Amino acid sequence: MSFWNSIWDIFWWTIWIFAFITYIWAVIAIISDLFRDHTLAGGWKAVWIIFLIFVPFLTVLIYLIARGRGMAERAQKDAIAAQQATDEYIRQTAGTSASASDEIAKAKALLDAGTITQQEYDLLKAKALAHTA
Repeated sequence: MSFWNSIWDIFWWTIWIFAFITYIWAVIAIISDLFRDHTLAGGWKAVWIIFLIFVPFLTVLIYLIARGRGMAERAQKDAIAAQQATDEYIRQTAGTSASASDEIAKAKALLDAGTITQQEYDLLKAKALAHTA
């Protein structure tokens, strides 16, 4: 066996491995999409799964052609929902931050009530103004 034959063998093995991994990824994406689709009845989901088992390559091709657009829409909808949940969690965890004027107003109310001294008020005011800068 010559050097060039072994190079071509490596090349073709690489192509076949890539195609196989791509196929496995497509099957997993299709199965997850079937379970994500709430508009498709359970019987039809079972039919798609059975066809994926017995006629795999043709079923993947037909599924991607027939339901590919809906598959993309469901994935986008889930991504948006996940982003909104993350944003809500961040907002909830971070809490609402008061503006500098709100903090100064609260400190002024404490000063007027006699709860804090003028020096403490000045310190709180300086901190509030430093956070906005």
